[in-house]
Amino acid sequence: MSNRRNWLKQTSLGIVGLGIIPFESFAIPINENSINEKNISLIQLRSNENPYGPSVLASKAMRDSVSVSNRYDWDLLDELIKKIAQKHHLTYQNILLGAGSSEILNLVALFCSKKSGNLIIAETTFDYWTITAENAGLKKIAIPLTADKKHDLSAMLNAIDTDTKMIYICNPNNPTGTICASEELLNFINEATKRTKVLVDEAYLDFTDQPSLANLVTENKNLIIAKTFSKIYALAGSRIGYAIAHPDTIKEISQLQFTANGSVSVVSASGALASLKDDKFVTDTITFNNEVRKYTVDQLENLKIRCIPSHANFVYFSLENYNKDFFEQLKKNNIQGTKIYEEKGKWSRITIGTMKEMKQFIKALE
Repeated sequence: MSNRRNWLKQTSLGIVGLGIIPFESFAIPINENSINEKNISLIQLRSNENPYGPSVLASKAMRDSVSVSNRYDWDLLDELIKKIAQKHHLTYQNILLGAGSSEILNLVALFCSKKSGNLIIAETTFDYWTITAENAGLKKIAIPLTADKKHDLSAMLNAIDTDTKMIYICNPNNPTGTICASEELLNFINEATKRTKVLVDEAYLDFTDQPSLANLVTENKNLIIAKTFSKIYALAGSRIGYAIAHPDTIKEISQLQFTANGSVSVVSASGALASLKDDKFVTDTITFNNEVRKYTVDQLENLKIRCIPSHANFVYFSLENYNKDFFEQLKKNNIQGTKIYEEKGKWSRITIGTMKEMKQFIKALE
């Protein structure tokens, strides 16, 4: 399963603590030899996790913070919010922390479901969180992707009616890895937000050259952006994400939390703060991901497995012409994959692991 929350059953949930590290500029390069896996024989390629992290700086900060995790530290959370705001050239009031971007998605769903109506979403996309919206009374309207597995923004715009309370755009999209063209997405945002709230999930945007839409929230109260430290920063198990929106919107959404920003552990915040200082880790992750993704796509296509061009740390592919039992091949080789997302074409997804892991993955399919 690809649900961001499912791996919480297998990994320990976020340690809690303080610890802002005093050094900023000398990150240690990452490599496969530095990876410490609990089960070295299990190749985990299902949840789009970063196989190279957390960064050395983040790991040290989290370890150092454990000894003071008996205390609340609101000052640390304030510092993190300020650093995130600076990163996006915004203010403290534009940011709301959550226990992973999954919490942010849930909060926005609840926020938009105060009055009954509907939400518009692509099919197929990251939709596990929408059960919150549906349970709160919103009807889900799924708009099919285009033939090349991209969001059909025109169709989504045309689907808006007087009952539409929100539209969700995952960009790059999970599980397809496709991305909306910048100008097309901007035009869509400008039109759609005249009539409803738009939630843009930028969980994987850091793997691309496309800029965030964060600058738009200073004027646009109907745009909400979800970000996470789970992917590029490799803090999936630490559960830390955030929302970016207009201050008025952040204030309203935060009222759905027991304590605004209070669901983030202090150890997670320490790791996030350190991660923001470790640009070398981010650039290394992007370099490795691009190299290994290209290898994986080339090898899959050599096996006559059609792939969709990916802008993220995973690949979406069709098993329609693959003659073996794909999932049985993974099982026999102790590899965790995901599932069939679309029966027509037998579309599945695989996370990009290390080069060693992906070579084992390809060997398992041969």
